[in-house]
Formats: sequence, structure tokens, C-alpha cells
Amino acid sequence: MAKPRSKKAATTAKTEDVEYRIPVWRFALVLSVFVSLVFVVAGRMGYLHLVQQSFLAAQGEQRMVREESIPALRGDIKDRHGEALAVSSPVMSLWLNPKLFDAANTPKLAASLKISTNKLARRLKRNRQQGFMYVKRHLPPEQAKKVLALKLKGLFSETEYRRFYPASEVTSHVVGMTNIDGKGQEGLELAYDDWLQGAPGQQRVVKDLLGNVIKQLNVSAIAKPGNELKLTLDLRLQYLAYRELKAVVQAHKANWGSAVLLDARNGDILALVNRPSYNPNNRSTLRAEEMRNRALTDMIEPGSTMKAFTVAASLKGGKYGANSVINTSPGYMRIKRKTIRDHRNYGRLSLTGIITKSSNIGVTKLAHDMGAEALWTMLHDAKLGQATALGFPGEAVGRLPYPQKLDKLGLATLSYGYGLAVTPLQLAQAYTAFANKGCLHEARLILTNAQTPCEQIMPASVAQNMTRMLETVTQKGGTGTRAKVAGYRVGGKTGTSHKVGKEGYQDSEYSAIFAGIAPISDPRFVLVVVIDQPQGQEYYGGEVAAPAFARIMEGALRTLQIAPDQSKDFHVAEVSSL
Repeated sequence: MAKPRSKKAATTAKTEDVEYRIPVWRFALVLSVFVSLVFVVAGRMGYLHLVQQSFLAAQGEQRMVREESIPALRGDIKDRHGEALAVSSPVMSLWLNPKLFDAANTPKLAASLKISTNKLARRLKRNRQQGFMYVKRHLPPEQAKKVLALKLKGLFSETEYRRFYPASEVTSHVVGMTNIDGKGQEGLELAYDDWLQGAPGQQRVVKDLLGNVIKQLNVSAIAKPGNELKLTLDLRLQYLAYRELKAVVQAHKANWGSAVLLDARNGDILALVNRPSYNPNNRSTLRAEEMRNRALTDMIEPGSTMKAFTVAASLKGGKYGANSVINTSPGYMRIKRKTIRDHRNYGRLSLTGIITKSSNIGVTKLAHDMGAEALWTMLHDAKLGQATALGFPGEAVGRLPYPQKLDKLGLATLSYGYGLAVTPLQLAQAYTAFANKGCLHEARLILTNAQTPCEQIMPASVAQNMTRMLETVTQKGGTGTRAKVAGYRVGGKTGTSHKVGKEGYQDSEYSAIFAGIAPISDPRFVLVVVIDQPQGQEYYGGEVAAPAFARIMEGALRTLQIAPDQSKDFHVAEVSSL
């Protein structure tokens, strides 16, 4: 018979049985939960993969695929020989995502870019909630790569184009400049902005969470570069004219100066310079008064340079010839409350002598005799007081009073260049009629194959007589002897006009002007030089503007290899006998 178990043994066995049954229960519970989760996850994955696959793919692309603009290269500006006046160079601009950028790296970034740490910190603080902020734009690629090598979180780069002007201040008033975004702001850059500006392209790229491009998918639109703009300027002559103009403005401490050189045969602007000027490559030094293209925007009273047109109008009327005599004695005349004077009593002068001596009395009597309508018609046909066809931004129109408003005094002052306002370019354009057998060419700045319009404003015989008269101005006894060029026959007219102030014409403020033609035997160039408010003892056009005219004209004639036309046996008497 078996021995019965003790109470203690029974209890132990019961405990072991309980301990054995509990893990089974737990295992079953865990297993069931795990299986349930597997089914849930599998179901969710199946739902996302099968049902929402298109939606999720589109959302992923939205967050990773970006449409980016491809910058377009702006068209170059060149002179008539293909020399670059404005070009675009690739540069890099650095920008930040302030949300991603660690402010502790601010000193390191500022030091690498050589900018103020405090200034950069303030900018970061202001734009902390923004996702974009330029740090520095238009850096040379080498410098930008050094900064990017720091691998600062939130710092990115983009490729742009920066405008560069090889001729700097020499052509700045003509070419102008763009802003930092490549939009034309001044000069031809502004006038032809649509022509020069290209069409940006588009590309699709994949970016990571930090904004870095990791893959280029495709190019949806190719960037189209802008169109090239070719000017009539000759950079050689532009440098020459600027150098001489700068020298004369500095020597006479003048406010400003302008010089315009035209090809008499077609109206091409070969050189157009102003002083003071500015450097478009250095925006930090720009001043508004230096950025004005004064040859087109500033108006002057042309003074005695208008006497050539008064005499031409008299010749055109048929009543007078080059040798017709006008009595200018006693050297002055009074009209209303105004006394008109010559420098001295020249007595009886031919029309040639009136030009040679620049007689105010002579042209006044001619104007009174022919009447206001005849003089006004000549000046109007010469397009004085009218905007040129350049379409240049800010160009001044000028002023030419209507003949109905001219009384006897107004007609007199108009005959010797007061009471009207013109730009230096308008004056140069008008003188092409003398140089081109009476046919006036409109000035042009854009080089094309098309011929510029030519308007016959006076008979060829009148224009030829005028060129011979103008030549006497540069010979012995004339007012512009300093305009002579060795080896060449040169003609022109001096002009000295009082400037207008708050209380009328100023006794001690002048504009010195010289407008001339060369060579007389076969005119090729027209040149106008204007010097505003020269200081010192010399202020007449023949003393200030004429020497600058001579140096510029001589350089132009020799640069373009124009053959000398002055014979050794040429004398003023031969001209005076015409």
C-alpha cells in the first residue's frame, strides 16, 4: 500500500502546477496580439501600396522634386569693331535658410565673407521665421566655394550672372548699367533692356531635406541668351575723346564737359563722352550728378555757333552771297532796352567776315532783314530744339521759340544763339548739314545695315559756301585759331554764352563751345565740344573748347588714317575771295 503524501508535499506540487500553467496563458496572449499587429500592418501596407500609391507618389514628388529657374545670359554690348563694352560673367550668390542655420556659426560665416558679425546677426534675427535670406551676392566662384567648404547647415548657393563693363567710366554714360538683378537701370542697358535680356529656362531637380540638389531630372525649357547690341561707337575714338575732355575740364576747373564726334557721311556717333563720369563696376561710389549723360540730357544756349545758321538762311534766301557786305558800324546797336555789341567796330564786313569775326551786329541785321520765319525755318529744319531719334532715356527735347512770339529783340538774340536751348548732340547733328552738302543725317547710336535718313535742308551750294566761311574762323584773324590741326583744313564756329541764374544772365558764368568740321576738302567728321563754367582768365569758346576740339579731331583723323588735305600754298585770301 502506498504511503500517503504529506501536506507539505501536496502544497509544493500544487505550486509547481500553477507556475507551469501561467506562462502558457501569457504566451497565448502575446502571440495573439503580435498576430493582430502583423495583420494590421500588412493591411495598412497593402492599403497604402494599392489604394493610395498615386497620391503618396505625388506628395513625395512635391516635397522632393522642384522646378528651378535657369538664369539666361544677358546679351553683350559691343562697339562697331566688336570690342566688348558690356559682358555678363557667371558668379555665385550665397543664401541662408535661417530656420536651419545654427546661430553659433554666425561669426565663422561673417569672417569667411569679411562682413560684420553684428550686422549679419541682426539680419538673421529679423529673418528667423523666413526660409530664405541672401547673405552675399555676386561672389567670384572661387571665393564662394571656399565659404561653402565650411559645410554650414542651412547655407546654399545659386549661379547668377554679373554685368561687367570693360571700358568702365569711358563708356558709362552711353552703355549705362544694370542693377544687381540684371535689370537695365541707365543708358542703353535701360533703353534696350527687353532686347538684351534673355529668356530664363526651367529644370526639374530632386532635393534632399537640407535643400541640396541631389539629382537633375530634366530640362523643361532651355535658357535663351539675350541679343547682342552693336553700337556705332569706335572705342579707340571714345578713349581719345574722353582723355582730352577730362584734361580740359580739370585744367579749367569746369563744372562739366561734353564732346560728341559724328561721322558726317551717315550720322554715326563715333564718340560721345562726358565729364564727370562714373564707374559702373563700383556701385559704392555712385553719385547722381555724375551719372547724367549731359550730351543728351543737359541743354545749353549755343551762342555764336548759331551764327552759321543765320548766315546760311540768308544765303538760302537768295538775296545775299558770300561777298555781300553788311555795315556793322559803329559796333553796337540798341533795341528796346538792350544794347547789342561787337568786340569792336568791324565796319563793313562780308558775310564771310561776319562768320570770321563772329559779329553780333552783322547777324542781327541779317535776321531783321530776312524776318523771323526764314530764320526759324532754318533752325527747325536743322532739328534744333527737337529730340533726336536715339530714344535715349532722359534725353532733353530742347527749346526753339515760335516765330510768332519773336519780337525785334527776340529775333536779334536768336540770330546769335540766345533764346533757344539745345543739347550738344543736337548741335553736332545740325552741323552735319554743312559737312554733307546741305543734307542733314539723323544721329544714330545703334549700328545697322540700314541707311540713316538724310534731309536736304539747304542747297549744296549754300553748304559748301558755309564750310569755306567756317574755315576762315580757324585761320589768322578768326576767333578759333586754336582749333587748327596741323596738315588738315579745319572749319568751325566758336560760341560763348552767358549762363542763366536766378536773376537772369550771369556776368561771370559761361559755357564755352566749339562746333567744327574736318577735313574741309572732303568733310568726314563733325565734332562739338562744350565746357560748362570754366574758371580763370580764359572762358571763351576759342580759348577753352577750341584747343580740346583740335586735339580730339587730330587724333580722330590720324587714327582713321584720313589723308592730310592742307596744301602748302593755302592762304586765307583764297577763302575770303569766295
